[in-house]
Amino acid sequence: MERALAGPLFMLSAAVLFTLLTILIKLMGPAYSVWHIGFFRCFGGAVVLLALFGRRKNPYQGYNVPLLILRGGTGSIAFVCLVSALRMLPVSTAMVIFYSFPAFSALFSFWLHDERIGRMEMVCMAIVLGGVAILFDFELSGNLWGRILALAGGAFAGLTVTLIRSLRAHNGPVIIYLYFCTMGTLVTTPFFLAQPVWPATPVEWAMVLGIVFSSVTAQLLMNQGFFYCRGWEGGVLMSGEVVLTALIGILFLGDPVSWRFWIGGVLIFGSVVTLNRLKAGTK
Repeated sequence: MERALAGPLFMLSAAVLFTLLTILIKLMGPAYSVWHIGFFRCFGGAVVLLALFGRRKNPYQGYNVPLLILRGGTGSIAFVCLVSALRMLPVSTAMVIFYSFPAFSALFSFWLHDERIGRMEMVCMAIVLGGVAILFDFELSGNLWGRILALAGGAFAGLTVTLIRSLRAHNGPVIIYLYFCTMGTLVTTPFFLAQPVWPATPVEWAMVLGIVFSSVTAQLLMNQGFFYCRGWEGGVLMSGEVVLTALIGILFLGDPVSWRFWIGGVLIFGSVVTLNRLKAGTK
């Protein structure tokens, strides 16, 4: 019973904090590019983790270091794609498309872990892609790049979730996230140094610190949650973030709401929840 409650508790808590992170990123001023936000999150996160957990031994000593580096790289790409999409699209639309990632996680689990995918699971994944197509408006115009980046972020997030499953048996949540922060710092630092921008007001400092600490706490909770549930389960539980973010975007940020958003969103969210129930029945 404790294990059954621990996974959902960790994942839903992470979803709330990731919602806060998403809203803070959306509210950052135009002076802060994707690379600035990525640098603050990753470098700040690495500093926090090393300060808290790096005193007693080599903090980078983990099991299967190449896979830790790969997970850090895929997670960094997913984050850069998502932040870019948030800058181009309404936050609700970007997050609904991004949260197609449980379907990608199921595909990568099949390829990497030989998890069986039944007919109904395949139907659910097809419906997810149909929902994404509706949100794309079936047109190669407008904010096309924003939609493509949101979908690419979902694909890389699905791969990242699957890699975390491979790592979690022998690595704790801290080292998994530390490698993400380190790889993200390596990716974003050259772009940040090319045009450095630092917070100029107390409000901006508060937002940057909020990004750092909400991301660190949420990621550690999510990584810990994967010790208690499988990759596809964690992905579906984390889908609570898209509901919270969409509601905040619609109610407080003035996101436009059309029939395409509702139909596409219901197809995506409903399908990943159904996929979760189908997978639960195979245990």
